[in-house]
Amino acid sequence: MWDDAFPSFLIGLREGLEAGLIVSILVATLVRAGAKSRLPQVWTGVLAAIALAMSFGAVLTFTAASMSGTAQEAFGGTLSVIAVAFVTAMVFWMRRSARSLSGEIKEKVTGALAMGAGMLVVTSFLAVGREGLETALFLWTTARAAGESAGPMIGAGIGIVLAAGLCWGLYRRVLKINLTKFFTATGAVLIVIAAGVLGYGLRDLQEGGVLPGKTAYAVDLSQSIDPGAWYSTLVQGVFNLTPTMTWLQVVAYAGYLGVVMTLFVRGVRTAAVKPAEPAESAGSAEPAAEGERAEKPVEPAADGKPAQETRPEAPARRRPAWVIPAAVVAVPAVVAGAVVAFGGSKPADAQTVAVSEKECGKGFTAPKPGRQTFQMHNTGDKASEVYLIDPASNAVYGEIEGLAPGTTRDLVATVAGGSYAWRCVPTGGKAVTSASVRVSGGAAGKAVVPVSEADLAAPLTAYKQYVNQGLTTLVAQTKQLSDDIAGGNLDAARTDWLTAHRAYASLGAAYGTFQDFDKKINGRTAGLPDGVSDKDFTGFHRVEYGLWHGQPASDLAAPAARLAEDVTGLQKAFPTQDFDPADLPLRTHEILENTLQFELTGDADQGSGTTLATADANLAGTRELLGVLRPLLASRDAQLLPRVDADIDRVQKLLDSAHHDQSWAPVDKLDTTSRARLNGATGQLLEDLAPVPDLLEIRKSA
Repeated sequence: MWDDAFPSFLIGLREGLEAGLIVSILVATLVRAGAKSRLPQVWTGVLAAIALAMSFGAVLTFTAASMSGTAQEAFGGTLSVIAVAFVTAMVFWMRRSARSLSGEIKEKVTGALAMGAGMLVVTSFLAVGREGLETALFLWTTARAAGESAGPMIGAGIGIVLAAGLCWGLYRRVLKINLTKFFTATGAVLIVIAAGVLGYGLRDLQEGGVLPGKTAYAVDLSQSIDPGAWYSTLVQGVFNLTPTMTWLQVVAYAGYLGVVMTLFVRGVRTAAVKPAEPAESAGSAEPAAEGERAEKPVEPAADGKPAQETRPEAPARRRPAWVIPAAVVAVPAVVAGAVVAFGGSKPADAQTVAVSEKECGKGFTAPKPGRQTFQMHNTGDKASEVYLIDPASNAVYGEIEGLAPGTTRDLVATVAGGSYAWRCVPTGGKAVTSASVRVSGGAAGKAVVPVSEADLAAPLTAYKQYVNQGLTTLVAQTKQLSDDIAGGNLDAARTDWLTAHRAYASLGAAYGTFQDFDKKINGRTAGLPDGVSDKDFTGFHRVEYGLWHGQPASDLAAPAARLAEDVTGLQKAFPTQDFDPADLPLRTHEILENTLQFELTGDADQGSGTTLATADANLAGTRELLGVLRPLLASRDAQLLPRVDADIDRVQKLLDSAHHDQSWAPVDKLDTTSRARLNGATGQLLEDLAPVPDLLEIRKSA
């Protein structure tokens, strides 16, 4: 997160200081001119600029969220390029204007004072608004590049708060900063960061189909660089350089950096040889003496005689002081809300399609190619699932589950050339398929070929056979462990404990069908009131605690014997237990989810320091499970398995490096870099495994 925060911190500091200096000069000029009563007008303009910037950020965020994936890539890429242009212009403008900024602002304020209150509000609004819009745009693009908003927002917030503190110090004359050098140094760093944002933006435009060269890679280090390593995270977070970059990205990055940095440095040197102009501090203005008021002279009448005093008019009714500030905040917010509401709302021609046994697909006509929103209305009396399908292959383009009777929900899908129909599956009722329509134009749409229980029958049988064989081995291993402890041979028991525990861990996909046996065999102390001393703390981890905490064989004999009995009971019960076929795809992700949560944190360790050995066994179980599912996955996503296989190999190498001479390094003894690599590689594997449950979800068919 902190790596992602640095670019936003720098832009928040720089833009915040720039805006803060402008506000300070505005305030100081008014104070010096004896016009302190006009300060609320300045703050009103500043408040309006802040409201506009925040509203602009909201529009960017929610407008992008309503787009298709491809449109989001194109939209984000375009804004990234625009942000780079703004930042580049800002860097050069501030390098050139830092010395004369005070004079320029004072001149504008003087003119605004002569033109009335509204003009002063507009002047402060325009002066601060530009920085606010630039900041909102750049923060949006950096957050999108980082893939998360917490780090960039925290970084920007810290930068803005620091900038406010610096401006206050300058105004109160307790701080002196060479602003020319400050903006020069930060400008050089921002140029490097902007080069990365440009590369990221062009990649988005390639992903969105706007620019060619999507697969023309100039650099591909994904197999040799660990994406979870600290240095990878740092380089990608700060500079937006990734292990895989296209030729367009590399050329644009190098070209922008070479040209812009050269011009910037040349401009700095040119400015350095010129005689320095005296720069006025933002806090140099002194307020006029309190109580000084200018008296308005009495104008003579047209005939030269003093004008007659007129009866004073009743004072005009003054509006409350809060009305204008509230209005300038409300107006941008209301406009932004309207843009988000109408810009991201359902298209006017969205079809309303009926969902029921009798009216499935009623109202459905051939849509236009592109991203479409269908309003699915359940006209029946049963909750229903509904799928947009290819009637020839039953491939699914979009779905809604649990559509209650009388309710309407949106189904969004990308429509291309091909045939489409609706399949309505009422709860407890018969699946019904609507008449199909034909859409012309565009390439074929991407769909998921559905999986039935019959499709998973063979993988399930193969995996149950694997579990049965594993349980047979496990029974013998836990019996040997119990005999070791009963005979007082605790050294042998420690070795046999690890062997048996790894065998159990490799059966991870069957956890869902082990029912209460898993808690007895592999339960942890979480939730037990007495912890390791609780009577319900049993199984492998109870024996582990005793073996590695010096408990005598007499104290461990009963827990070890009970472990062997429970494993034997599981072996007998397993063939009669229900094994939901849907568990198979889910377990491909859940096994390693638990590994990341318990083994790689050391949370499951009860003294043996072998959680990495357990993680290795969990990885073996995941590999076995993917093996039986491989034919189904390969036919649905040809690119998924190569990515997952590469991820598994990477995690396996990292685990192997912690295994030396039959012993495993405790996870808390790994150095920071090794641990970060292992966590990062496992996280990447989990991310690539995430689509498996969706690809192999069991869907009902007619």
